Amino acid sequence: MVAWTLVFHLIGLVFWLGSLLVVTHILALHTQEESTEAREALGRLESKLLRALAHPGAAIMVITGFILVGHDPNLMRQPWLHAKLLLVVVLIALDLRVTFRAKAFQEGTIEMTRGECMGLHGAIALVFTLILILVLVRPFGPPRHQAELGGVGRAGKTESGRQKAEVIRQKAQGSRQLAIGSVQLG
Repeated sequence: MVAWTLVFHLIGLVFWLGSLLVVTHILALHTQEESTEAREALGRLESKLLRALAHPGAAIMVITGFILVGHDPNLMRQPWLHAKLLLVVVLIALDLRVTFRAKAFQEGTIEMTRGECMGLHGAIALVFTLILILVLVRPFGPPRHQAELGGVGRAGKTESGRQKAEVIRQKAQGSRQLAIGSVQLG
């Protein structure tokens, strides 16, 4: 179940952040467009991307995030997750800013500049990058074992791996003692 929840969490990520990055880029083009028909078409595209992809993607991410934390409540004790959640709040604020500014721009009540749109684009990309670093590197938590990261080797043994190794060692030691005992008897 956790694996499927993670799949949907990542799908939500692609929809939400991909759409926000596309919308901010389209907004930047929209600010420089002269044609009324083209401006209307760009405005409709921005609205559709936000309503149909970005906001449902955000909802999917938040819901699946709660489910993932529910599966492992100890995650709430991890400092990297606190930092990630703070960045998610920042991302939600950026999303709301893009949404309300785009709507007001389309209605003609405000003016936006290409620089503002590209600034929002860069801020969204930066927050996304920081979230990825926190999730993959977990810089504020205990070091991750290689086994958790998909690696192999002595340093990456999990607790169950250590237990299996101990059982094998004990069996080998028992076989050695049995062999020594039979040599002495013979």
